[in-house]
Amino acid sequence: MKKLYIVLILVFAAHTIKAQNKDTQKADKLFAQLEYVDAVKEYLDLVNKGKADNYVYKQLADSYYNMFNTAEAAKWYAKVVTEPQDAETYYKYAQMLKANGKYEESNKQMKVFASKMPNDQRAKAFMENPDYLPKLLDRQKAFNVKSTAINSEKSDFGAVLANDNNVYFTSTRNKSRRTDGWNDEPYLDIYYVSYNAADGTFGKVEELTELNTKWHEGPVAITADGNTMYFARDSQADKNFVNDKKLKTKFGVVNIYKATKQDGKWGNLKSLPFNSKTYSTSGPSISKDGKTLYFSSDMPGSLGQSDIWKVAVNGDDTYGTPENLGKKINTEGNEQFPFIADDNVLYFSSSGRQGLGGLDVFSIDLNKTGQDGEAKNIGKPVNSEKDDFAFTFSTAKNIGFFSSNRSGTDDIFVADPVCSVEVTSVVTDAKTGRAIEGARVAILDAKKNIIETRSTTANGEVMYMVECNKEYSIQASKDGYDSAVFPIAKSKGGKVKVDAPLNPIDVIVTEKEVILQDVNFEYNMANITQQGAFELDKLVQVMKSSPDMVIFVKSHTDNRGKDAYNMDLSDRRAKATVQYVISKGIDSSRISGKGYGESEPKVDCKENCTEEQHALNRRSEFLIVKK
Repeated sequence: MKKLYIVLILVFAAHTIKAQNKDTQKADKLFAQLEYVDAVKEYLDLVNKGKADNYVYKQLADSYYNMFNTAEAAKWYAKVVTEPQDAETYYKYAQMLKANGKYEESNKQMKVFASKMPNDQRAKAFMENPDYLPKLLDRQKAFNVKSTAINSEKSDFGAVLANDNNVYFTSTRNKSRRTDGWNDEPYLDIYYVSYNAADGTFGKVEELTELNTKWHEGPVAITADGNTMYFARDSQADKNFVNDKKLKTKFGVVNIYKATKQDGKWGNLKSLPFNSKTYSTSGPSISKDGKTLYFSSDMPGSLGQSDIWKVAVNGDDTYGTPENLGKKINTEGNEQFPFIADDNVLYFSSSGRQGLGGLDVFSIDLNKTGQDGEAKNIGKPVNSEKDDFAFTFSTAKNIGFFSSNRSGTDDIFVADPVCSVEVTSVVTDAKTGRAIEGARVAILDAKKNIIETRSTTANGEVMYMVECNKEYSIQASKDGYDSAVFPIAKSKGGKVKVDAPLNPIDVIVTEKEVILQDVNFEYNMANITQQGAFELDKLVQVMKSSPDMVIFVKSHTDNRGKDAYNMDLSDRRAKATVQYVISKGIDSSRISGKGYGESEPKVDCKENCTEEQHALNRRSEFLIVKK
């Protein structure tokens, strides 16, 4: 039912369509009246009678697209594109394929769309990053999600938590209402239900009878003081419509209304002054200070089919001039359901940006500029292959709600934030304090496994999001510097800064040897470990910066085991060390090695060695034969 909030473009495109011929006349009229359920029946009847052509296939595909029946829409679009089509048809087909998880096929149709509309923002984004999906799927999870007990067998969406601990939402559950020909569901009404933040339970669902009419109502936005509500309503409730005499149909749009609370009841309804019968205004959201109203609309000046707008709310019950939020947010597609959180982060849904399929939820921090202020897809599990929309978030209760038709109908889900810590590492030269650009910074888990590696920016920074209450560490390296590991203490959330000063590499080179942290081996093993590789990479850097340097590797064991076995084991360790360095691009003539077994212990503890002393004796040394 959220499709009702993009009706205007569809309405005026649809009801200007002329019947192709006498056979399609009845179906075309139903399509023009937005009676898609009955229109599909008529078009299918023509298919069964052998009277269908590409026009009928396209009408079927568009009907299913408007009802978001993705499988049927994709099926009929496949027939449609056997003949050349307008660019938007290929885009719609790509969206339906993506909504069914057929990403490779979707990309093929997007390439056709991009070739026909190369200057379209959606086309440009796709061509610049056609393989965006793996990165999007790998994005760290920001929320845990679960369905709510307030869902019904009908459409439920647009949940928002108000300061009175009531969740207001929109639903078609009232079966006594007349049905809408769009998708054969009852008209929308506004409902509310109490929410217990302590245990996440809900009370009894109640209808907001003082605002509901026989027309569509919802979704809503409520001011921080709880006394003013903005809500969407079918404009026909206010006798504001376009009368198509030829079709004998009245076409309404969606308008935003304002109500105030009086004696515990909502009343004093007013249509906002920028409403119109020729375009929609819907999906209201009000800022914390009550001074800015965000909404979606296809009013003149829109970049696409529907855009996100904002308007100033003045203290004297007047409003400023609506402002389009521009290309950082809006595309040639649909941007809908804005929600402005108390921390000035704007959430909205878009079908025009790169996503997983259908509508995806995006966020943008309006406090930030530049790349930090770009709209970002918030990823799975909030987003799915289907329509995901109407995301709202209560910073006070630290809980979000969103809607999705992933289960077949529009349902309301809880979005519980995953506790995370923003770790910013700043890599600098330990001697000069200068920021090091292009340093490699890896984030390691408690077991020292590398999770991801990134490069520092011009100011020496790199940022990672990690989970709360877990140990991590930063491993920083840069050619010409001694690599190092810096611990990150457990944190309950928020932001953590990790300074990572690196010493220039020459501090570990003496006249006789290259001194590394001990390259330790596992007991009775000769393979290079992750820790060993980390240290040997330093040797590689030294040898690359000193192209005449020749190194001799001496490998040692502890004194456990037989002498002959230890001699053989140490020789295998020396060879493994040499092979690792050669594999990094050092010529084999510049490095050699030999095992010395237990003959030269670092700690001569004989039969009374501790585990720590054994580990010290299992080592490699790097002697400089030639500088």
